[in-house]
Amino acid sequence: MSNNSLTRDGGCTCGQVRYQIASEPLIVHGCHCRGCQKNSGSAFAINALFEADRVELISGKVEEITVPTPSGTGQDIIRCAKCKVAVWSHYNMGGLRKHIRFIRVGTLDDPDQMPPDVHIFTCSKQPWVILPEDDRRVEVFYEFKETWSPESMERLAKVEESAGIKIS
Repeated sequence: MSNNSLTRDGGCTCGQVRYQIASEPLIVHGCHCRGCQKNSGSAFAINALFEADRVELISGKVEEITVPTPSGTGQDIIRCAKCKVAVWSHYNMGGLRKHIRFIRVGTLDDPDQMPPDVHIFTCSKQPWVILPEDDRRVEVFYEFKETWSPESMERLAKVEESAGIKIS
């Protein structure tokens, strides 16, 4: 991947796993579902969504585990094989499981660059989490065309076409 202004780097805690992203995210979710609360050990998870081919593992070994989700489809969590920090996940997302990577924003070298664009599953948000009034939020999940930017919708359409799946 080239080192352009859209390139971002990240990795695990021990430094063995390093990855690079070569674009802006499709969207950034602040997910308040109970699954994300359990898997992150926190009040919510922040995931930046990218096409899989825009995320490159630069160094280190990763392992993949599948954990249960309320939907029953499971979530694949990709972790550093040494320190076990989760660096990204794959969700079913209408059949695009291996085509979209949900980067754990906290693993970016500069996570401040990717605040949530939308808060999802706020129906199970911890009551003490106060979201700013101007933040976009939905009780469960959103309509893609109402939430994603036109540019991100174009990119998603290309992923759908290459996968032979239509979710948006």
